[in-house]
Amino acid sequence: MLNSLLFNIIVLLVVIQLIYTYSFTVPKSLNIKNPFVGYNGRLSRSNSIKMVSVEIEPPKTYVSTFTPDLTGDVPLQYQPVHMFGKNHKGSTDDLKFLLGGKGYNLVGMSNLGLSVPPGFVISTEVCNVYLNAGSRIPEKVWKEILFGLKQLENDTGRKLGDPHRPLLVSVRSGAAISMPGMMDTVLNLGLNDVTVEGLSSNFGEKVAWDSYRRFLNMFGDVVLGIPHHAFEERLTSLKNAANVKLDKDLSVDQLKQVVKAYKDVYLNYNKVFPSDPIEQLYQSILAVFNSWNNPRVIKYCEAEGITGLLGTAVNVQAMCFGNMGETSGTGVCFTRNPNTGDKELYGEYLVNAQGEDVVAGIRTPEPISKLKSAMPLVYSELLRNINILERHYNDMQDIEFTVQEGELFMLQTRSGKRTGQAAVNIAVDMVHEGLCTIDQAIMSIKPEHLKQLLHPQFSSTDSAEYVNSIVSKGLPASPGAAVGKIVFTPEDAEKSNAEGEKCILVREDTSPEDVGGMWAADGILTATGGYTSHASVVARGWGKPCVCGCSSLAINLESKQLTITTGKNEKITLNEGDWMSINGETGDVMIGKKTLRPPTFQDSTVLQELMSWVDNRKRLRVLANADTPEDAYEARINGAQGIGLTRTEHMFFAEDRINVVRKMILTTDPVKRQQALNELLVFQRKDFEGILEAMDGLPVTVRLLDPPLHEFLPRLHREDKVPSSSTDFVIDDKFAEEMEMSKEEIIHAIQRLQEVNPMLGLRGCRLGVVIPELVEMQTRALVEAALNNKYNKFLNPCIEIMIPLIGSASEFKHQSDLIHKTTKQVFNENYGKLVDIKVGTMIEVPRAALTASEIAKAGAEFFSYGTNDLTQMTYGFSRDDVGGFLPIYLKSGILEKDPFQTIDQNGVGELIKSSAAAGKANAIVPHFKCGICGEHGGDPQSVKFFSDLRLNYVSCSPFRIPIARLAAAQAVIEEELAKKKND
Repeated sequence: MLNSLLFNIIVLLVVIQLIYTYSFTVPKSLNIKNPFVGYNGRLSRSNSIKMVSVEIEPPKTYVSTFTPDLTGDVPLQYQPVHMFGKNHKGSTDDLKFLLGGKGYNLVGMSNLGLSVPPGFVISTEVCNVYLNAGSRIPEKVWKEILFGLKQLENDTGRKLGDPHRPLLVSVRSGAAISMPGMMDTVLNLGLNDVTVEGLSSNFGEKVAWDSYRRFLNMFGDVVLGIPHHAFEERLTSLKNAANVKLDKDLSVDQLKQVVKAYKDVYLNYNKVFPSDPIEQLYQSILAVFNSWNNPRVIKYCEAEGITGLLGTAVNVQAMCFGNMGETSGTGVCFTRNPNTGDKELYGEYLVNAQGEDVVAGIRTPEPISKLKSAMPLVYSELLRNINILERHYNDMQDIEFTVQEGELFMLQTRSGKRTGQAAVNIAVDMVHEGLCTIDQAIMSIKPEHLKQLLHPQFSSTDSAEYVNSIVSKGLPASPGAAVGKIVFTPEDAEKSNAEGEKCILVREDTSPEDVGGMWAADGILTATGGYTSHASVVARGWGKPCVCGCSSLAINLESKQLTITTGKNEKITLNEGDWMSINGETGDVMIGKKTLRPPTFQDSTVLQELMSWVDNRKRLRVLANADTPEDAYEARINGAQGIGLTRTEHMFFAEDRINVVRKMILTTDPVKRQQALNELLVFQRKDFEGILEAMDGLPVTVRLLDPPLHEFLPRLHREDKVPSSSTDFVIDDKFAEEMEMSKEEIIHAIQRLQEVNPMLGLRGCRLGVVIPELVEMQTRALVEAALNNKYNKFLNPCIEIMIPLIGSASEFKHQSDLIHKTTKQVFNENYGKLVDIKVGTMIEVPRAALTASEIAKAGAEFFSYGTNDLTQMTYGFSRDDVGGFLPIYLKSGILEKDPFQTIDQNGVGELIKSSAAAGKANAIVPHFKCGICGEHGGDPQSVKFFSDLRLNYVSCSPFRIPIARLAAAQAVIEEELAKKKND
């Protein structure tokens, strides 16, 4: 009896062991209604298991036979593979450059306890090593990848390639800086003819075969280079034959036909689909790494000014399935409205779909607000997650999610791209809500955001002329006004841009391949797609006006025609080159060129609040380059704290005075020259009065005449522009009479002033030495204008005179003595009335920078760096001729940035640094100052460099002033953050 009892106990233990063992490797003889394995390794929701057969077959196991082509060990500075998920809490401090934006935030969301499918990140460093090692992964890294895969299999209770419980993964890119859609993604990796059956027994046949056809398409397109349209054509043909409109309505048998048709596509292109999932994984990782060098990424980086990144990370993540029916879906949403900044959930979702369906604009999605009634519990959890993420990241987020049979999974979060208006509103609102600090708000604003606010808008959207011209309406995907000629291809958009033509890119939809044309176009119009489609996201990030989902458009690429069906059912046909206007704020599409109005930067109280924070944080003063009273008023409205450069030569080109200037230049008679100078004095004084009045109480720095004199004279009329005799010039009698010279005298004078290299010839202070009367006239005009404003208009003029192009202290001394002599004479003529005046110099010749101490000792009261000419002379580049070679230098990596746009810190920057220090150390006047007056003063990267050098000011064009103010504040914040980190 005891033996019988022992036997029964042994049998019972064996049965228990068998049940335990096979609960993790479900054979085909088990039909699990909903066997979605939770990320704790157990059946997470429905544990209802129906036994169809009591016979249990031994599980078939999968062993990969694939041998990858690897390289030997390469030293790595960082860990190559990083796990994430609920079982892997890791630090993300300072690792965004290594994990990429997507991986960094997946780790972050996991740490916050959100429902993130587990996975691992292959670092950007590995990408860099791969690309520099002959496109081969180091052997040690591959072992780490396989170890990461093993941990992922343990986390999910599934195995890649397992015939009964197959693990499916996504393989996604992720650079440190977000590049929406620029690199490659593969979904549903791990499927083949065997695992599809296992997935069918787990999730149902429809999900399995729908996922299989998707995988075949993406793998063929992304990894093997088979054109996407080859698969799309087969799918469309089968749908038409089955009378099915949407992919999701295909039956299981029809999906199996699609899979078969897709396999035929591989054969037609002489490509082999690898059935081994490990090989699939290996090839997909390589494809993502290789996508770092694709033309899309290169153009996007050029457009965004992105440099210095290691490469892209690769994110391998367990799949969750939004294509499991009406209780499943996928969506993309922003935690706030990215167009306006309003605090409302903004986005779209699709039922019974996977993520790429939404972003690609293949189907028209539902607004995210409808999710509240369709899946209330999911919506509630989504709101909870959104609040957590905004509070954690202190910024508006762009989120991707999937719902699998009522369960929410977070697939991505990142700082959402937004318009300028939205950026300002969000920053200020989040400070008021206590979600971020003022410094964080300032750092969330990009220069591009302020540029958008400085763009023109349509004059009147309520006028009959505007309303009657609307022929169609789409989704207002990215605000702003765009007017241009219609083009239908990215290549034509780039061509129009190169020719200086404004254009609107009209497409059925856009894809990452279109980014070059999207960047070149002034606006974008698409027939399909929604608020979160590729066109919307990219256009919004670039501040391009965009109207999407304009379903009344019919585009014929072959004939390059666009047919619009109006609300009255009338058909209007437009051709390439016809003018069109689009309103990205309202979605209006109009024929012809609509009138635009200037921006109203100062009208927004929210913007003014933000800029007051900016001004409180910046150290640099921001001045303007302004040559007219109108420019000066505009600059002051935009926040200028004075004028750092008034170019007097621009005043001379006006029609009522250009011939007076020519007479002054051409004549050899001292009396006639003085008469011409006296006439110019009246013009100059009036101009200066207007500028000083606009800048009442703020400093105005006037540069004496700088350009070569030949720029004011009549030009040659020969086609080759090379003079060989007096007959090469056409000088009419009227002109000769006005100059009070004969034609021959004029021609001789012009020939006398011709120079081989005029930029290094008679210009700048050299003009003042050769024609001292010119300096006397300009000084007198400025001082008299200041006296008139002070004593007659009761204003407070603050004038500074800048001597251009000096190369030695003696040149400066010669000119400053002349200026002070003239100033004293004017004061005496006005019975001792005085105004404060400073005399300084423009440092634009390398020798001046090298002898800065001598110039300071000679009495210079300020240095203003003309960085345009200083760059030209330091490099030995002619800025008028660099177009022939500079693009090649940039493309080949000889130069990282255009030195005429962003300051060369190591060369030109060092000259500025050393000379500014020498000037301050040797100045003989109190309150000596240094600043920038070249256009580098409006470049954000350059402004930060100048701030770090502790210069006193930068000066730039009026419309770049808000950007320079922002950059100056951000420079201080970044400096303090770096110091705090080091401490």
